Amino acid sequence: MTRPDETYELLASRFRPVFARIAEGAVARELNRTLAHEAVTLLRDAGFGAVRVPAEYGGSGASITDLFRLLIELGEADSNLPQILRAHFGIAEERLHDPDPARRERWLRRIGAGAIIGNAVTETGHGAVGAVATTIDDEHADGWRITGAKHYSTGSLYADWIAVLASRGEEGQGFAMVRADDPGLSRIDDWDGFGQRLTASGTTLLNGVTTQPEDVFWYADRGPNYMIAFYQLVHLATLSGIARAIVTDATAYVRARQRVFSHGSGDTPAGDPLVQQVIGRLSGLSFAAEATTLAAVGRLEHVNRLRAHGEVPQTAYDDAEVTTSRAYITVADTVLRAANLLFETGGASVVRRTEALDRHWRNARTLAVHNPVIYKERAVGDHLLNDAAPSYSWTVGVKP
Repeated sequence: MTRPDETYELLASRFRPVFARIAEGAVARELNRTLAHEAVTLLRDAGFGAVRVPAEYGGSGASITDLFRLLIELGEADSNLPQILRAHFGIAEERLHDPDPARRERWLRRIGAGAIIGNAVTETGHGAVGAVATTIDDEHADGWRITGAKHYSTGSLYADWIAVLASRGEEGQGFAMVRADDPGLSRIDDWDGFGQRLTASGTTLLNGVTTQPEDVFWYADRGPNYMIAFYQLVHLATLSGIARAIVTDATAYVRARQRVFSHGSGDTPAGDPLVQQVIGRLSGLSFAAEATTLAAVGRLEHVNRLRAHGEVPQTAYDDAEVTTSRAYITVADTVLRAANLLFETGGASVVRRTEALDRHWRNARTLAVHNPVIYKERAVGDHLLNDAAPSYSWTVGVKP
């Protein structure tokens, strides 16, 4: 029988050559702001988007732990890529557990055949999560029509299908799946953040875009799930990949240097005990980030084991959500410290634009504010002090 680590190594060996090619172009893409179309195509052609899809539908049938380990490796190559595919893997994960067998098979086959899914969920304005102005009009013979405007549409420019959060009368909200090439859909690359610059997290405009009733995943139909934790863990896997890249880049930078300081402690930077200490510290921070992320992923693995054998108790979902929030608090801080400490390995040359080492801090800082740590800390504290239940995705957008 193959041991779990051997199983993962067999799986990862298929994708590592692709990750290596993606890593080769990461700095050039960053410096020139070249969108990652080629990298996404490489991943699609290798079957990476179908890694969780069962083999009978064209995928690899990987475990959820294997997926996140692969996302960490991909994040080391280029942290834009796991975020580009965040919505894709989220929709795929939900379809794996879809109670509608026909819809489950239809979408898993599409993903298994190479379809990439983006998102158009977030709206700007005064409303909190759950206040959605994008609407579905059902008075059309050839399908329903969607009208609205979305922002932070991560991955949409690279996608074949886009999951649009919309509302329809009394049915509440749901994800409506639309074709990315629909003539009524406009994707605008206007993301101007200083980090994660290639994720295509721009604006999506929908003007009578067609969806089919069977391809709307209503919130009201969702059962208990761990999707809030899942989406947070994609960010943590990406941050863990950044931490790995920091160690890789810092080590390569120091090894290539010969110039030392008059007040240094070694004949070469690599021979300087203080520089060695910094590299060792970076390695420890990277290890801590990855270990913490995978420990939280283990809670999702536990839910899946329980699900396979019957009902999942509410306490298991609570544990998955709270543990992920604890991990978020720890990993975000750990990786940001590593991204800053990296610059202690050299002098002025370490900040040269051509090195692009600043991208690690910019990307980590950008990822860490997607779910601000202050709210995670408060939520965990409220849970411990007052037994407050964590938030769940299946309760958002469902009318009482």
